[in-house]
Amino acid sequence: MWYVSTRGIAPRVNFEGALFSGYAPDGGLFMPEELPQLDRETLCQWSTLSYPGLVKELCALFIGSELIPKDDLNDLIDRAFSRFRHRGVVHLSRLRNGLNVLELWHGVTYAFKDLSLSCTAQFLQYFLEKREKHVTVVVGTSGDTGSAAIESVQGAKNVDIIVLLPKGHCTKIQELQMTTVLKENVHVFGVEGNSDELDEPIKTVFADVAFVKKHNLMSLNSINWSRVLVQMAHHFFAYFQCTPSLDTHPLPLVEVVVPTGAAGNLAAGYIAQKIGLPIRLVVAVNRNDIIHRTVQQGDFSLSEAVKSTLASAMDIQVPYNMERVFWLLSGCDSQVTRALMEQFERTQSVNLPKELHSKLSEVVTSESVSDEAITQTMGRCWDENQYLLCPHSAVAVNYHYQQMDRQEPSTPRCCLAPASAAKFPEAVLAAGLTPETPAEIIALEHKETRCTPMRRGDNWTLMLQDTIEDLSRRWRGHALNASQ
Repeated sequence: MWYVSTRGIAPRVNFEGALFSGYAPDGGLFMPEELPQLDRETLCQWSTLSYPGLVKELCALFIGSELIPKDDLNDLIDRAFSRFRHRGVVHLSRLRNGLNVLELWHGVTYAFKDLSLSCTAQFLQYFLEKREKHVTVVVGTSGDTGSAAIESVQGAKNVDIIVLLPKGHCTKIQELQMTTVLKENVHVFGVEGNSDELDEPIKTVFADVAFVKKHNLMSLNSINWSRVLVQMAHHFFAYFQCTPSLDTHPLPLVEVVVPTGAAGNLAAGYIAQKIGLPIRLVVAVNRNDIIHRTVQQGDFSLSEAVKSTLASAMDIQVPYNMERVFWLLSGCDSQVTRALMEQFERTQSVNLPKELHSKLSEVVTSESVSDEAITQTMGRCWDENQYLLCPHSAVAVNYHYQQMDRQEPSTPRCCLAPASAAKFPEAVLAAGLTPETPAEIIALEHKETRCTPMRRGDNWTLMLQDTIEDLSRRWRGHALNASQ
């Protein structure tokens, strides 16, 4: 299985190459050169699998046994999910009025990113140990990515992780989940800025190709192919749990409602659809509505500024993974994709070509949800089910309630729930409800924290470079001692 860049200039790589690169050298994103096609028989066989079983099958399809033999792959995935609180890893809650909520938040940090990052970290460590190499992972976070990335690699001997978090822009719990991990390979910076501002020094550092190569830098944000790959399993599991039957021809459709910011789960769903899963995709965003505008009007352009919403992890202006969707919609035309994305990078605004826009609106429905609608949805779900939704999950469930209230006959529907309400007590209170806080989260309040400030006026890029150089020196020292 080979991977090519959506922009068509970078040489192709295998899964290991895509895993360690993040962005392709030409600025594009890696995608499989060919998508396998799953027939009806395979889908029927997969329909009885557990969530980890689906992850194993999908990873085997896209990784290749010459890189990771099947037995090793299965062990890595079992290890990745060993710290999840729910024995099924994910769980479908069937609630009143046809509301199906797929809980993707039973990992250590109570968010869906634990699923893909725990697998990604196992793949990384597998290759690093084999090659006797070290990497420094640099992550900018709007809230959940940082803590999930830290948990996935904390204590790993071949990996250091640097996380930049936007001080005061994530919830208290999200911040504590990052600053209370005191392992010596974890380095957290609190930036006086929002998540788009803290991306700037990271982009600057990654733009220096020689520096990246010298220090074995990589990122683990949602553009990493291995994360998109694991996220495909959400869609397969949702389908098999919610489809009324597998006996009809053609197989019945299931609608999957995807709440998103950077569009990783959307890209995963669209690839799942392309390889044969009969799902219809609905993308649900908060007031940061670039994806909604793109689907509705073909208007792929930045708004003036990021709007702060109750669904804070989706307060993102640039949905990086849309590039993968555009590439697939254009028939894997890297020239079209490159022209489109380069124009977007230059002017921050693109009108999709007519043909591309009409294809997009055929495969995806979208909605944008206000804070008021989020709190109303949280309240209604509690009233009807005594079930607490996090604000991001409420963005998806809001779509379900809208469809219900129109009383149109509808296909079975599954709403993805990316985080536990326990992480967002502020939003639960805003909805007039009572937060339920697990003991593990309460315990964070009393733990020692470690976080280096990056203040306005500091040279953030320089601070980041210095930290990276220091970690490289330390690793070389360790490696030298070990070899003597």
